[in-house]
Amino acid sequence: MASMTIHGLDDGLIQRLRMRAAAHGHSMEDEARHILRTALASSEPVAGNLADAIRTRLLSVGVVELDIPSREPIRELRDFTP
Repeated sequence: MASMTIHGLDDGLIQRLRMRAAAHGHSMEDEARHILRTALASSEPVAGNLADAIRTRLLSVGVVELDIPSREPIRELRDFTP
């Protein structure tokens, strides 16, 4: 089995890991292993281009043409000075 060392963890994170491990009756190493195992157990989709993901999802709907409303000139601002 491989080993790894993580440098640069802040004291607050270490303290929370210590407290969580104690609450579960584990060592800090066992708790960190459990956290990593749980976090990586779910197969998350690989990040990609958002536009491509939307396009792929909407392919089943087909092409939809939307009417673009005409634009009107900007109104003049009201004068609220007394």
